[in-house]
Formats: sequence, C-alpha cells, structure tokens
Amino acid sequence: MDAKGRVSIPAGFRTELQADGDAPPVLAALVDCRALGLYSNAHWLEVEAALARMSNMKPEVQAVRRMLVSGAEECGLDGQGRILIPPHLREHGGLEREITIAGVGSRIEIWDKARFDGEMERLRNQAHEIASVAAEAGL
Repeated sequence: MDAKGRVSIPAGFRTELQADGDAPPVLAALVDCRALGLYSNAHWLEVEAALARMSNMKPEVQAVRRMLVSGAEECGLDGQGRILIPPHLREHGGLEREITIAGVGSRIEIWDKARFDGEMERLRNQAHEIASVAAEAGL
C-alpha cells in the first residue's frame, strides 16, 4: 500500500471485480476480524439484500448492518488497477504499508501482512477442527 492508501489489485482479481461492467467494487470492514472485504458490486447487492431480509428486532443483526454496511465504500479501480482505501477502513484493518490480498470465496480480503500471517498460524494450530468442517463440505 502506498502513502496515499492505494493498493494494487492483482489482475486475476480485477477481472472478477469488473465482471459486472462499470459498477465499482465495494470495500467494507469485515465483522469477524480486523480486515477488509472487497466485493464485486453484484455480490455486494446480494449481501445487502440478505441483511435486509433479516429481523430488525435482533440487536446482532443491527450490529452487523452498522459495522458492515454503514462504512462500506464503492472503490473504483484506477488506470493502474489500484483502489484507494479510505482512512476509516485502513484504521479498521490496521493497514500500514505491507498488506496481504487473499481470495476467499466470493470476496477478496485485504489484511495487514503481519496480522494475516498470525491468523494463518492460528489456523494451522487448529488443523483438526478445521479438517472436520472441510470433511463436512466434502473436501
């Protein structure tokens, strides 16, 4: 990430993000960790629709909406394939200079490199628990 908060998105990810045509991707704070999720515009609309179907009476639902949706930003790609990460999202992710970009299913995650490395180490230490979830999925 450069001093202005711009991040170059790898070409393969750019293709996925731009599959919707001119609609810009959406960047949001993840609710389960201090990282960011980058979504194609079409997938983001699905996320918002799923949240809209959930009960307004559940405090947890309201919390997810506040955290995920209220701070989300459309982030168009510039001519060099970069996005500008707004300061409030950089703060949420603890993003400084070195970052990791990871494809995680239907979204791209943007992490502080040291935090991502720590998370991966934590996951390796939970290999048995994770393996049971993978087995349930038929992997």
